[in-house]
Amino acid sequence: MTAPSTPGFAFRVDATCGNARTGVLTTPHGDVPTPTFMPVGTQGSVKTLSPDEVAATGARIVLGNTYHLWLRPGPEVVAHNAGLHGFTKWPHAMLTDSGGFQAFSLAERRTRSEDGFVFKSHLDGSRHALSPEVAMKVQGQLGADIAMQLDVCPPGESPLAEIEDACRTTTRWARRCLAAKRPDQALFGIVQGGTNAALRRAHADELGALPFDGLALGGFSVGEPIERMHEVVGEIASTLDEQRPRYLMGVGTPRDLILAIAAGVDMFDCVLPTRNARNGQALTQSGRVVIKQARYKEDLSPLDPTCSCPTCAGGYSRSYLRHLFLAGEILVLRLFSVHNLHLYGRLVREAREAIHAGTYPAFAAAWASAGSAS
Repeated sequence: MTAPSTPGFAFRVDATCGNARTGVLTTPHGDVPTPTFMPVGTQGSVKTLSPDEVAATGARIVLGNTYHLWLRPGPEVVAHNAGLHGFTKWPHAMLTDSGGFQAFSLAERRTRSEDGFVFKSHLDGSRHALSPEVAMKVQGQLGADIAMQLDVCPPGESPLAEIEDACRTTTRWARRCLAAKRPDQALFGIVQGGTNAALRRAHADELGALPFDGLALGGFSVGEPIERMHEVVGEIASTLDEQRPRYLMGVGTPRDLILAIAAGVDMFDCVLPTRNARNGQALTQSGRVVIKQARYKEDLSPLDPTCSCPTCAGGYSRSYLRHLFLAGEILVLRLFSVHNLHLYGRLVREAREAIHAGTYPAFAAAWASAGSAS
C-alpha cells in the first residue's frame, strides 16, 4: 500500500466490533466522526434545508455534484465565491463526485474514449468533454476537501468483458487524476468490478497500491439485485486498506447502511432521504410513512414518537402533514427532509456508539426488527 500525503487530511480508527469500525476523518474544515452519512447537495444545496438545519442533523460532511455545478453556475463562479464553502456557507467538510456517473448515465447524449467522456448538456445541449484532467481541474476550482477520481461505471449485471474494461480504464484514469489533482485536496479512488467479487478484489489491490487518501466502492445500486450487492460489499469492504476511509457511493436505505457498516464501510451518500421526503415519504424507526394515505387524515400522532427532530418534537401531527402535502405546501417538504436526515444522523450516531460498546450486532438486529431498515 502507498500512503497518502495530502496536507490537513488524516484518518484513524478508534474502535472495532467485528468488521464494523468507528473513527475520525480529519479535514481542513473539521473532523468527521465515522461511520458517517453525507447528505447530498447536488447543486450546492441540500434541497429545502439551510446549512444550519443540515448540521443540526449531525452531518459534518456533505456531497456536491460536479456535473451539475460545472454546467451551472460554472466552476469559475464558485471559485470567485471562495469555493463551495464560501459559495454555500457550509462550514464543515465537503466532498465532490467526479461528474463521471452523470456523464455516463446520459447514454444517448455521450460517447466514451480513452480520453474521457464527451456529452451534451441536459440543460441546453452544449457539448462538453470530461477527461481525468478536466475532472480534477473542475473539482479543484470547486474546492471541496475531498475530490473523486473520474471512473467508468458500467450498468448493473453488465457483461464480464464490459466490467473488466471499466476496471482497466478506471485504473488508467486513476493515475492521471493523481497526477493532475490539486495538491491540497484529498483524492479518493473508485473500485469497480460490478458484482464480481474477484474483479472487485483485484481492482481494489490495483487502486490500493496508488497514493489515494481513501477508497470508494462505486458501481453499486445501478440495477443489480440488492441482495447480491449486500453479498459483494460484505466480501469486499473489509479487504480495503484499513488505514484509509472506505466509502460506499450512492447507497442507500437504512438497511443498506446497517449491513455495510457491519462489513467495514465508513462513509455513505444517497439522495433517498431528501428525495423520498419530496415524495411525501417519511422514514421512521418502525417503517415508512406514506403521508398521502387516507388513514392519516385524522392521525394526531407525530411521524415517529421516538424521534427528537424538529418535525416530531415540534408537535406536527400526521394529520397536518398530510394536509400540507395534499395542498402542495412547501413547508411539508422541509419538515419531511429534516426528519429523514435526522433519522440517518441518528442511525450513524447510534452505530458509532454501539461499535465503541462492542454491541453492534445487537444494535443492527434492533433496527431491523423495528422495521426501519427498509
